[in-house]
Amino acid sequence: MSSSLKATLNGWHLWGLAVGLVISGEYFGWSYGWDKAGTLGFLVTSILIAIMYTTFIFSFTELTTSIPHAGGPFAYARRAFGPRMAYVAGFATLIEFVFAPPAIAMAIGAYLNVQFSGVDPKLFAMGAYLIFVSLNIIGIRIAATFELFVTLLAVFELLVFMGVVSPGFSMSNFVANGWSGQNDFSMAAVPGIVAAIPFAIWFFLAIEGVAMAAEEAKDPKRTIPRAYIGGILTLVFLAMGVMVFAGGAGDWKALSNINDPLPQAMKMIVGENSGWLHMLVWIGLFGLVASFHGIIIGYSRQIFALSRAGYMPKFFGVINDRFQTPHRAIIAGAVVGMVAILGDNFEFAGQTLTANLITMAVFGAIVMYIVSMMSLFALRKKEPDLERPFAAVAYPLFPTIALVMALICLVTMIYFNQQITLVFFGLMALGYVYFSLTQHHRDASADNKVVA
Repeated sequence: MSSSLKATLNGWHLWGLAVGLVISGEYFGWSYGWDKAGTLGFLVTSILIAIMYTTFIFSFTELTTSIPHAGGPFAYARRAFGPRMAYVAGFATLIEFVFAPPAIAMAIGAYLNVQFSGVDPKLFAMGAYLIFVSLNIIGIRIAATFELFVTLLAVFELLVFMGVVSPGFSMSNFVANGWSGQNDFSMAAVPGIVAAIPFAIWFFLAIEGVAMAAEEAKDPKRTIPRAYIGGILTLVFLAMGVMVFAGGAGDWKALSNINDPLPQAMKMIVGENSGWLHMLVWIGLFGLVASFHGIIIGYSRQIFALSRAGYMPKFFGVINDRFQTPHRAIIAGAVVGMVAILGDNFEFAGQTLTANLITMAVFGAIVMYIVSMMSLFALRKKEPDLERPFAAVAYPLFPTIALVMALICLVTMIYFNQQITLVFFGLMALGYVYFSLTQHHRDASADNKVVA
């Protein structure tokens, strides 16, 4: 079995991956932010997070084009700071990409449950893993072509949703009690605005996963910047549009703590028996499938890259000779996700399983964003002559904004999610124990391969 990935993806594949990785965040998850902050409070949170992501992507793209590597942030941190910081970036990214799919799978189950109310949503969620793990194993080009197809359908469906609910849209519905349950802004709304940060991040979470397809991209120095810039602009437009139109459809409080806010919002406008509603449920599944499928690509490449470099068991760091995919890494992440789905009825820290999975994934993402921006600054000083096909826009302003906002997000998330914080850093600590105990086994050539 091989340990090298083949470059087969073009620019459209990468754009489809950039948008598809994230687009489920426009279908569900964000409405939990309404439960914390109200519609207007969450709009403020979302705008601030959109600024963070835009500045981050216009900075992060410098790293992805300068160091195209399946490990993504892990490889950048290894080159900038060495193996310990590489571990932090790699394991944080792994938590992000392994904990997000079961949350999305549960949303797939919830959407299908609208049509098949007699079937346990967990069965649909488990079935989603079986189907898309198999598709990912078959081959990256097939998987990416499918990803592009379902992403285009998902974007189309979000535009249809906005069009169908627009005749019944009322701004008075959107703004009613929009400041954490109050009609007028006061300082009492600020804690809710801050507590809603993880769910605003969910709008954009995982777009950085395109970096993990860099080894499989044709001409990554040209195609990756286009994918990232086109992707973030597409997602900002869709996120704001979907949230505003859903909130104006009726009583937004009825949508604030569920996994299928869009069908329920459309139901307020067109009724339960409308063909539009049934179309949204079926085509809307493509949005969830696009992210679910895309993040499987992301976590498998992260597990593969960490294993290939000796940061995880070597068993997961090989490529299947027939399909040229990291099949063991794909299956390993799926096993973790299925275990999480089986614990769906377990509540922790006063939140549903889905909300906790989202929060855990966001913790991983924020830590990775911080390390990535630190790596960008460090490499500018350490390797000023490094080829940079896409230099960070407005350097050092944009990466500074992204870094500062990510730090603020991390501090506030720790304050509002203390129990989940302990779980997150507990997992990071366990991973570090393995990293430390296996340091003398680490293959120097693998480490060199990471930084080459």
